Amino acid sequence: MRTPWKNRTRRRPVRPARRGVFSMELVLTLPILLVVLLALFEFMMLFYSRSLIVEASRVAARKASLPGATQEAIEDEVRRVLSPRLQTGMQVGVELGIYSGDVVVVSVQTPMNSAAPDLLWPIGVGLTGRNLYSETRMIRE
Repeated sequence: MRTPWKNRTRRRPVRPARRGVFSMELVLTLPILLVVLLALFEFMMLFYSRSLIVEASRVAARKASLPGATQEAIEDEVRRVLSPRLQTGMQVGVELGIYSGDVVVVSVQTPMNSAAPDLLWPIGVGLTGRNLYSETRMIRE
């Protein structure tokens, strides 16, 4: 005789034990994701700082191409464009032409450490000893 429907036990399919799989996947992928996010943040700050340095050298070269430009006035133009953070360790090189039609060269260099935090040094990508550099050449008026 069959057992009544209410008394029957329902059998569940046998599943392999998968406890902790998600935790293990998270432990393996989280450090990689963290390094990618830190690299993205650091490179974003470096690219922004580089654009500021290029703009500073361009503005200073424009000032240097005008008659009566002095070294101090050109350095003041660079300081006006750059943020105080980028001015630490900054070096400005100026080659003023004597006559109209001479080439004027302005170069701006600053350490990468002042441009961005050194977030990737634990994996061997450090910014120590590296510089951001821009040089602009114009014709003197």
